[in-house]
Amino acid sequence: MRVDFDPEALGGASFYRFLTSVVVPRPIAWVSTVTPDGMVTNLAPHSFFSIASTDPPILQFTSIGRKDSLRNVEDTGEFVVNFASEPLLRLVRDTATDFPRTVSEFEFAGIEGEPSRHVRPPRVAASPVVLECRSHTTLRMGNSTLVFGRVFLASVHEEYLVNGRPDSGRLRPLTKLGGDEWGTLGEVLHLNRIPYEEPAVR
Repeated sequence: MRVDFDPEALGGASFYRFLTSVVVPRPIAWVSTVTPDGMVTNLAPHSFFSIASTDPPILQFTSIGRKDSLRNVEDTGEFVVNFASEPLLRLVRDTATDFPRTVSEFEFAGIEGEPSRHVRPPRVAASPVVLECRSHTTLRMGNSTLVFGRVFLASVHEEYLVNGRPDSGRLRPLTKLGGDEWGTLGEVLHLNRIPYEEPAVR
């Protein structure tokens, strides 16, 4: 027997909690930005995150409400997606607080940054993979804004590469589940796709 959940009857906040409990696991974009004057560096995790295009390479993350990440991207046109790995869990958690825009999460959480090559926001030095992006477009949808950014540089610490590609076992990706739950990689299953073949002519 199923239990039905009506979005209209539940209301936005309750159905948000429902959705984030079933759309799991979600990868995390640990987004670093900088204020227009360059004085404050911002760092925040966004768990509504995906690839929007591969050619050109465009990533997408969603800001629910007008978060500092969104404001800084709108004002500067630049951001960095830092890979959120399991060993960095507490630091990722520490940057999830809704700080005032004048507070640097890098400084608050004691996170070491490093200069980016093509954009102004710093990268997280301990992150296995960093993706330097420039804003492509933003799309307002309901109470949220989708931010699309074109990747201009990907940089990987060499110990996470196997045969020239980032290895998921070494990366140990961190994911978001429902409520205050976080997920880790767990067991990795390998299963080849079955190619389509035209049926033989009889």
